[in-house]
Amino acid sequence: MRDTLDQHSAQDTVTIDVRGKSSIADYMVVTSGRSSRHVETLAEYVRRALKENGYKNPGMEGRDSGDWILIDAGDVILHIFRPEVRVFYNLEKIWSVPLPEALQEGAATASA
Repeated sequence: MRDTLDQHSAQDTVTIDVRGKSSIADYMVVTSGRSSRHVETLAEYVRRALKENGYKNPGMEGRDSGDWILIDAGDVILHIFRPEVRVFYNLEKIWSVPLPEALQEGAATASA
């Protein structure tokens, strides 16, 4: 999954270990696309890669808006955001992980 994201220019990808903190997954991956179209395209590339690697039907939510797409790959949940939406929801903070440096300025502006 990470290779696919890197290959297709996902930005500020963070992997969060939630083992022992959540019963729904072992890891959450949070990343950004540059635009709604890029978010949708990243999600499609990841979905195809998962299918090619034996995941029969990875769950996908949020595809209609392109602001935030969630892909459920069993032990890994992937969140793909537009940068502004990622800063707004700040999932990293929920799991006590710092927001990537490239997004911190946007978070400071949003909270002011």
